[in-house]
Amino acid sequence: MSFDLTEKRFIKETGLEARVSRIVEPVANGLGFSLVRVKITQENGCTLQIMAEDENGRFTIVNCEQLSKDLSPALDVEDPIDREYHLEVSSPGIDRPLVRRRDFAAYIGHDTRIELSDMINGRKRFRGFIKSVDEDAVVITLPDAPTGTDPDHRLLFANIGEAKLVMTDALMEKARLDQEAHPIDDDETETVEYAEADNDDEDVSKESN
Repeated sequence: MSFDLTEKRFIKETGLEARVSRIVEPVANGLGFSLVRVKITQENGCTLQIMAEDENGRFTIVNCEQLSKDLSPALDVEDPIDREYHLEVSSPGIDRPLVRRRDFAAYIGHDTRIELSDMINGRKRFRGFIKSVDEDAVVITLPDAPTGTDPDHRLLFANIGEAKLVMTDALMEKARLDQEAHPIDDDETETVEYAEADNDDEDVSKESN
């Protein structure tokens, strides 16, 4: 997979998540990582989820800790979230979000769910196999297309609100091969969670598979 830190995400956050992403992205890029997604949830009161990746589309425990260490001071200074929160840094995972053109190109032939920002022909949600990718759009083939209709749909990146891979046997096999090509030294889940309490003590927990 081609790795370009300057390649923009066509799927972007809004509101507070967008503000946080503007803080996170330069820190991640400075470490040689790409930001995948920023999400704020109500889990554990409030959780800030940051998803990032290295040049292989992976993120180890060491990477998570490195990004967390460099990111915490920046978040403390900017203080974008006005309450206690948990900071969770993780890898994209196997059934990962697709946020850049290169993500779709890397998973041609695989099953994906796509939700558009605006309807086309009265439809916003699509599930199908990635057939091809060009500079502006992805073409997916719908397995359930009605007889006599074109199963291929060209969806503009600019109109994609959310896209994610679907867990399949083929995707699991690709992940296995990727693991063989780029092994991780430990078998822990690639997630590190920090408990933030008014910017005081940090409690680090690692989850095992």
